[in-house]
Amino acid sequence: MLIAFLIMTCLILAVLLTISVYYNYKLGKIIINIEDTLESSLDELDAVYGRIARILEIPVFFDSVEVRQVIADIEVAQQTILKIAGALTQTLRDDDDTQEKDS
Repeated sequence: MLIAFLIMTCLILAVLLTISVYYNYKLGKIIINIEDTLESSLDELDAVYGRIARILEIPVFFDSVEVRQVIADIEVAQQTILKIAGALTQTLRDDDDTQEKDS
């Protein structure tokens, strides 16, 4: 009777372990894909930030209010890109620091 109980318990635990390993693997793949996407997005944001910076260095010879507003909007967009990239890299750095401390 006790042996049957132990065998059933081991089987149940083996099934639960298999389910856990499956979901851990599945979620690990999702996290790696998200990290790769974030890294490529950060590279694209860096390129866009550089192009916007070059555009903003060009002097404006047309003194229209609309042109000045567009330039101001581009500057705001540039700062927003910088904030997004900074927030994403800070999150990734915090995660890396946490992993290093745990090791």
